[in-house]
Amino acid sequence: MPKAIELLKQGHHEELWQMCCGYLKLSMPEFMELQNNLLLQQIEILWNSPIGKKIMRGAKPKTVDEFRRLVPLTDYKDYCPELLEQREDVLPEKPEMWAHTSGRSGDYACKWIPLPKDYVMEMSKVLYGLGMMSCADYWGDVSKIPDNIKLLYGVAPRPYISGTFADVLRLQSPFKYLPDLETAENLPYEKRIATGFKQALNEGVDYFFGLSLVLVKVGEKLRDSSSKVDIREYLGQPRALWRLVRALVKSKIAGRPILPKDLWSIKGMLGSGVDSGIYKEKIKELWGRQTLDLYTSTEGGVLATQTWDYGDLTFIPTLNFFEFIPEDELLKWQMDRSYRMKTVLMDEVEVGKSYEIVISGLHGMPLMRYRIGDMIKITSLGNEKLGINIPQLDFERRVDDVINFAFVRLNEKAIWQAIEKSGVEYNDWIAFKNLGETELRILIEPKNDTTFDESVLSETIYRELTQVDDQAKSLIPDEYARVIDFKVNVSYLPKGAFDNYTALRQAQGADLAHLKPPHINPSDRVLALLLGQEEETIVVEKTKKGIETEAKTGDMVRNT
Repeated sequence: MPKAIELLKQGHHEELWQMCCGYLKLSMPEFMELQNNLLLQQIEILWNSPIGKKIMRGAKPKTVDEFRRLVPLTDYKDYCPELLEQREDVLPEKPEMWAHTSGRSGDYACKWIPLPKDYVMEMSKVLYGLGMMSCADYWGDVSKIPDNIKLLYGVAPRPYISGTFADVLRLQSPFKYLPDLETAENLPYEKRIATGFKQALNEGVDYFFGLSLVLVKVGEKLRDSSSKVDIREYLGQPRALWRLVRALVKSKIAGRPILPKDLWSIKGMLGSGVDSGIYKEKIKELWGRQTLDLYTSTEGGVLATQTWDYGDLTFIPTLNFFEFIPEDELLKWQMDRSYRMKTVLMDEVEVGKSYEIVISGLHGMPLMRYRIGDMIKITSLGNEKLGINIPQLDFERRVDDVINFAFVRLNEKAIWQAIEKSGVEYNDWIAFKNLGETELRILIEPKNDTTFDESVLSETIYRELTQVDDQAKSLIPDEYARVIDFKVNVSYLPKGAFDNYTALRQAQGADLAHLKPPHINPSDRVLALLLGQEEETIVVEKTKKGIETEAKTGDMVRNT
């Protein structure tokens, strides 16, 4: 099969789009037929391996219905110790590479996932297609794809999945990474970004691939430091000098500091993370275009993507077989862990309903009926404007990243959006509630000296959470807020709290993915570290001002 770059150079543009994005043209029956056929092929592949026999409990399903009836739902512990120990002898074939994610603190240091050769090749086509869509205006558009693509490397290094994506892309086209992969993987993250930007000043950049939060932070840092740039430092670098002078002129005409969009005309931007939607306006303001948001995971690769209209996400059928656990089934299981949850398939999902997503990897992947732990919401059964007949989704939350308040449940995304809309400048935040209370506790580290006092900010975020939007909806209807006496209590953390936390975790040898605390429901130990009381009990008490800490010996507990 020809590579994407070969089809591009030969002018076979329709064939290129069909190879990389053809799933967008499928009808729902065609989508299901493709899914079913790939799953049955997958069962044949795994049946011949010890890991397949273990997960399928000796059964060999002959139909999709049999598969769903005979094979149990799984999570990572069902594949241990085999995958954790990277045992290739239990797999149906030697993997092309291994990727890992952060795992669960207390269970295992990370989750290792093998990536078979056929899966890697299919993923490379999907990834190239995402790059095409990020700079396209319509199906078949290749007008903005440069011959020699320069991509700013803004992701975690291999074997993290984001770095693995960057590596796999090279199967379809040569890329110039800024900095190159081998150099990038030997640099600390901030140094890696700084090195890439220094190269981009000289060479230019076409694409960015990484976390949306990184785009915002880097763009803001460039904006805030632009007044200190001394162009004399670049007299020996004519291309960088010209780029800076041109950006300076643009910014002066606009009456503002230099922004990234003054320096570069980015052709495409790929981003992921729950913060992508929250930061989309900031990213466009700083960089001049939107990110194409992706729904990714180490276990499933790329599960869904936005298209060139930057609307809701479309499922990708060629890397995973999809099932969905309805929210009411999940609630039954949470009440009774012996309950066997029922799933629905892609052609059975309903608009407006939330589901926990379940995947079975294809092309030799070992994960079957695997619970990633994510809740998604089906927003429509297709994208009528673009002629896409595949259900559309929005990432909603982690299954366990929820704060319950009787009538309502708040997730990370909802709280994050409310903080953003409040206008407070911050470095980071965490949120939780104490057992038995109906008060949302938010601890924020201010970015600069803020004009908001804690009570004003608490009231502002409360209004954001309870106000009615233009669709006559609110996160917490005011009537419910009054019934449960819902409150928001914001407290400021001392400056440097999150940097100190990260430094301490680094000193303790923590994994890269464990350097930042979770935004939602942090443990007592995380609270202790943030508050600078690592070895002492932290008692969090409700006060008029917000938060007081009392150091005591013994176990760390939260006041209830």
